[in-house]
Amino acid sequence: MHRTALTSRRDFLKAGLGALAVPMLPACLGSPQGPLVRTSPQLLARPGIPSVAPVKGPQSLGFGSDRDGVLYVPESYTPDTPVPLWVALHGAGGSSATWTSYYERAESRGMVLLAPDSRFQTWDVVAQGDFGPDVLFLDRALEHTFERCRVDPSRIALAGFSDGASYALSLGRPNAELFTHLVAYSPGLIAAGYSQPRVLEIFVSHGTLDTVIPVENTRENIVPTLRALGNDVTYREFEGPHAVPAEISEAALDWFFAIPEGDARRTCSA
Repeated sequence: MHRTALTSRRDFLKAGLGALAVPMLPACLGSPQGPLVRTSPQLLARPGIPSVAPVKGPQSLGFGSDRDGVLYVPESYTPDTPVPLWVALHGAGGSSATWTSYYERAESRGMVLLAPDSRFQTWDVVAQGDFGPDVLFLDRALEHTFERCRVDPSRIALAGFSDGASYALSLGRPNAELFTHLVAYSPGLIAAGYSQPRVLEIFVSHGTLDTVIPVENTRENIVPTLRALGNDVTYREFEGPHAVPAEISEAALDWFFAIPEGDARRTCSA
């Protein structure tokens, strides 16, 4: 089992691509209650032919007890046509309710939205440096989605804000055979120690007035690292705080829908 490294900025710059993790500020950390059960980052669920008719609109996943999640299926959905899937990860202390503004976007874009809750205050690898129960829960949530929705395998995005952005970059890379696009709104780190099987399309944004996670971390560390691995990275800075302005949300969705379907994935060497 790999142990994820969370290096300091100085160590990161000294090590170069030998250490992919970048710093996470204490203000964004949440701690699981109880021991973390470590697991592989690999997700096993894959899109296929659905066997259950979905309920249109927002519906709780129904298997997460106090922390669960939401599956939103647009009214325009029909099993005859594969649809894009947007998997949305909240920030520390948040929940799937963070993404209610995306319900309207799911309708207008004709995409399915899956917004799971982390098992604890934040995502496992961010809190304790290892993948754990969040991987298992997300795999179950994806299986639940694929059982109900015919998802286009060439348009599956893993997106997140803050800690969720860090988790999207950390979990999305080793699962590049499932996710075709990654979206990171104001990320803080990338987990090290896991290979990336394919090159990804990645959208990253950060506010220049962010006092929670400085923009310099994304500009100088995260984006150059992702590009050095061969990924196609679109980077947008905006004048604002630790947030996702509406124009950034729309820009990310425009980017997601603009990339041609069937875009060939290239082999990644790292």
